[in-house]
Amino acid sequence: MSAEIIDGRRIAAQIHDETRAEAAQLKSRGVTPGLAVILVGEDPPSKVYVANKEKMARELGFHSVLKQLPATTSEAALLTEIDALNADPRIHGVLVQSPLPKPLREELMWERIAPAKDVDGFHPMNLGKLAVGQPCLVACTPAGVIEMLVRSGVTIAGKNAVIIGRSIRVGRPLQLLLSLKSRTGDATVTVCHSRTPDIGAFTRQADILIAAIGQARFVKAGMVKPGAVVIDVGINAAPDATKKSGTRLVGDVDFDAVKEVASKISPVPGGVGPLTIAMLMKNTVKACSNLNATTAVS
Repeated sequence: MSAEIIDGRRIAAQIHDETRAEAAQLKSRGVTPGLAVILVGEDPPSKVYVANKEKMARELGFHSVLKQLPATTSEAALLTEIDALNADPRIHGVLVQSPLPKPLREELMWERIAPAKDVDGFHPMNLGKLAVGQPCLVACTPAGVIEMLVRSGVTIAGKNAVIIGRSIRVGRPLQLLLSLKSRTGDATVTVCHSRTPDIGAFTRQADILIAAIGQARFVKAGMVKPGAVVIDVGINAAPDATKKSGTRLVGDVDFDAVKEVASKISPVPGGVGPLTIAMLMKNTVKACSNLNATTAVS
């Protein structure tokens, strides 16, 4: 029997409804959540992602700001833009769209964004708070994976969870979230990466398998424990002569084969992707609420 397909769009819609209600409550107190995105250069996928974020922010009733800068922007100029948004009381969430043109350093930008406005969750202070289990703004994709599991009825506590990939964007925060002593954690977590010998030996023990390695169809059916829950975070362009573009989006999981082994599986597209934007919006409302906890207009 084929696996249950986890509908990321449906779960994202649920979260957006909750966020919309929270934003309306803040607006009734005289505060409008504000999200600012800085886009440097003309990277086509980045422009699409930013447009989607802007569209959703407007739909949820946010104050949305887009700062478009040329690819030739210097680090000093970009840092100045971040400083201005940090100081703007109408803005509660700030993010710099990745990837940045070289030689701009993303880590430098993450550290410059005020931790209270770091809706991407990459500031060292937020990552540190996550590590010790303190309230913080959590990276959107890992947070989205947790929401996907919980809202799909997956039990996390006591399960063997294997993550393929150790990036600061997905693997490391997800490792922390799954292992925390919390209602959405308490898993036994293994992280596999490029230096892990025989990754399949680990993935075949996983009750929950999360692929975030950036290699098209890397996870084969033989690497998956029968009945496992498989979450595919990857987004890769694979050749497809039937498409006008010549490519189509696929994940890190060989979906057609693995769905015959897993109990639940997330697709690409339509899986984790919508959750990432949903959690960005949720983080923006959370940041707005935190920043206005004592200053909101009554």
